[in-house]
Amino acid sequence: MVMFKVSRVTTSPFDGQKPGTSGLRKKVKVFKQQNYLHNFVQSTFNALSQDKIRGMTLVVSGDGRYFSKDAIQIIIKMAAANGVRSVWVGQNGLLSTPAVSAVIRERVGKDGTKASGAFILTASHNPGGPNEDFGIKYNMENGGPAQEAITDKIYENTKSIKEYIIAEDLPDVDISAIGITNFTGPEGQFDVEVFDSAFDYVKLMKSIFDFQSIQKLLSSPKFTFCYDALHGVGGAYAKRIFVEELGAQESSLLNCVPKEDFGGGHPDPNLTYAKELVACMGLGKSDAKNEPPEFGAASDGDADRNMILGKRFFVTPSDSVAIIAANAVDAIPYFSAGLKGVARSMPTSAALDVVAKHLNLKFFEVPTGWKFFGNLMDAGLCSICGEESFGTGSDHIREKDGIWAVLAWLSILAYENKENLGGAKLVTVEEIVRNHWATYGRHYYTRYDYENVDAGAAKELMAYLVKLQSSLPEVNKIIKGIRSDVSNVAKADEFEYKDPVDGSISKHQGIRYMFEDGSRLIFRLSGTGSEGATIRVYIEQYEKDSSKTGRDSQEALGPLVEVALKLSKMQEFTGRSAPTVIT
Repeated sequence: MVMFKVSRVTTSPFDGQKPGTSGLRKKVKVFKQQNYLHNFVQSTFNALSQDKIRGMTLVVSGDGRYFSKDAIQIIIKMAAANGVRSVWVGQNGLLSTPAVSAVIRERVGKDGTKASGAFILTASHNPGGPNEDFGIKYNMENGGPAQEAITDKIYENTKSIKEYIIAEDLPDVDISAIGITNFTGPEGQFDVEVFDSAFDYVKLMKSIFDFQSIQKLLSSPKFTFCYDALHGVGGAYAKRIFVEELGAQESSLLNCVPKEDFGGGHPDPNLTYAKELVACMGLGKSDAKNEPPEFGAASDGDADRNMILGKRFFVTPSDSVAIIAANAVDAIPYFSAGLKGVARSMPTSAALDVVAKHLNLKFFEVPTGWKFFGNLMDAGLCSICGEESFGTGSDHIREKDGIWAVLAWLSILAYENKENLGGAKLVTVEEIVRNHWATYGRHYYTRYDYENVDAGAAKELMAYLVKLQSSLPEVNKIIKGIRSDVSNVAKADEFEYKDPVDGSISKHQGIRYMFEDGSRLIFRLSGTGSEGATIRVYIEQYEKDSSKTGRDSQEALGPLVEVALKLSKMQEFTGRSAPTVIT
């Protein structure tokens, strides 16, 4: 058994180590600076109570992006020095973000131990590679992201850190081979266990969904299917679930080999970046070479986000969570006893609100960030939740879950077609969505992203919009000067949230303009980029008249888009004549 010593290394703070809604994200070259990662990891250990760390089991894994393998070895050495008893690592350092949450909540070690925290190494949907992005975040014993009280403490620690603790002589662990490696240090035994990345997650999915009914759907010659992992960690689960468990053809899987640089692509499952899947589903600029599959889906770098597509048909994330909620009790065994409640992030369209009202469910509107959903779930108030940024999930874990959303849609399709598999024609994704609109109305919705905008200019734009809210008559006068056919603004504010569980208050969560006809304009600065600022503009219009729910979304929203860009003086403040991405 290898003995190791503990060293105290003098260091000094780095500016800007403030974790965003999903941890700390920077360019790889920033993380590779001497002591940069070490400082953040030690600041995190220092933010946790000593009795939590000593003897704990810690999960350390991620989406496999460039620099992950180096980071895992550094964190193992620092965990050993800080008194952690055991570190669990997914084979090859791979665990999706939802799988990490599942492992914390579900996995029991060989000695009966359970994990009580995790470092997840991911920058989610951001690109990977030597010149791209890296990220790290800490998840708590409930399997969810650290609450603001902890991330604030981590940030304060990064500003005053003077030393970190590390077992520098601890040899690197072979994370490619499943097994346990034992070491001994000043405080006794320390173990590193490398385990099967997919086992616990697959087991959990099988306890939630009716795999047999999905299998019947996938075996129908009339049903065709395509899943694109965008070379993210979702590929480590795709073959096990879709091929080995559900019987799909391996040819149904696109880009399912995880790569450090995501194959040079942008692992963000939207219509802009998931080009191969979009073309395959008949939504590309040129006609598809073959008849598109009935169902298509993609997940992002760490497999917590998802995109759902039908044949030549895009399902907005806001519609997706509403449709899953509306069908969950019938189609998904896990929810057969009923839903405790539903929730969405504030910028997400109000499609879920209408379902909640219709089904008499508890409903919550929270700031962007999955930790807010986690609080509701821990209190037994929420079963299904979602964000417009391609995140959907439930209380089975405390993270959004891309593959769960794909299985939820396959379950709905299987349920809708259970008496129809031998018939002439299957019920399609598009038919399910249009039937939903006929029942609940349609929320036309689009999001404009302006990425890597000068941070100063972005703050000026937001300050201007807040100042504008002081006089609604002036706002309405400006709007009528832009488009006379757009409704008046009835209310405008900065969204503030008081958590019904712990009473904490989150301020400055987005600027809202709410119109008399139910339309909304929302402006937010996003915390998920690694450089500059990202301005997100959300544009939504509700249509109850079923004869008007079939319009092209961009055409229906055209007047509101024009108002949003001119009211905010977007081009004047940012110099941008067009957004980076439209979804």
